[in-house]
Amino acid sequence: MKMKSRVEKTFIYGILIFFSLLFLAPLFWMVTTSLKSPEELYLFPPKWIPSSFHFENFKEAWVSQPFTQFLKNSLTVTILATLGQIVSSALVAYGFARFTFKGRDFLFMVLLATMMIPWEVTMIPLYMEFNFLGWINTLKPLIVPAWFGAPFYIFLMRQFIMGIPKELDEAARIDGANSFQIFYKIYLPLMKPILILVGVFSMLNCWNDYLGPLVFLNDQSKYTLTLGLAQFKGMFGVDMEGIMAITFLISIPPLILFFAAQRYIVDDVSKSGVKG
Repeated sequence: MKMKSRVEKTFIYGILIFFSLLFLAPLFWMVTTSLKSPEELYLFPPKWIPSSFHFENFKEAWVSQPFTQFLKNSLTVTILATLGQIVSSALVAYGFARFTFKGRDFLFMVLLATMMIPWEVTMIPLYMEFNFLGWINTLKPLIVPAWFGAPFYIFLMRQFIMGIPKELDEAARIDGANSFQIFYKIYLPLMKPILILVGVFSMLNCWNDYLGPLVFLNDQSKYTLTLGLAQFKGMFGVDMEGIMAITFLISIPPLILFFAAQRYIVDDVSKSGVKG
């Protein structure tokens, strides 16, 4: 019996290791390619490990375009948009979960239905609207809509709030708390795990967004990192080592965010004691 259990564990771990290496291979290729010389980029068969590491590729790629300004723009969009998504989605979710009003369920179904509409379908109407407001070639189209909530995040938060006992509301109202105080002092602390989760999703989405900045931004000084990365593709060729170097640098913050937030999400869920 023990032998069979060991064989099963070995097989499972072997499968997990295999797929882990399979998914890590592109990341490893990106890192090694960013350190290669131009002569080694197009060798066949390709060399996984460069003969010498050219760390200057990172500096040359960074200064080849105003990536410092691109970084500032990306940070501005990511931080403000994420903050807007958390605040607005939490408020709307609290309203759907704890307030009873006519048409509530119908409005919630309409909200969920909007998730089936691709962003590409609304792209032209949004462009016309933002052009009318004079927001084209500014960061506002990438930030302001986030302050009106997102259907998926609202759904996640609503489901989380509905798992919190309503007795907490009743006890707080007996103590004289109003609806906003209940939301701020009771629900927000309990919602910490889902707030972190939504924050991670929103940050990753904003940080990696390419189509939005491509549509709404014209001036290079307003570009984000993803648009700056596209500048390495020229009319007569592609700066492959530059693309890989900047791609690796851009990938570092999401990786750090994911591994840091993963621990907090698990810990906060176990400590909150809230069951759905």
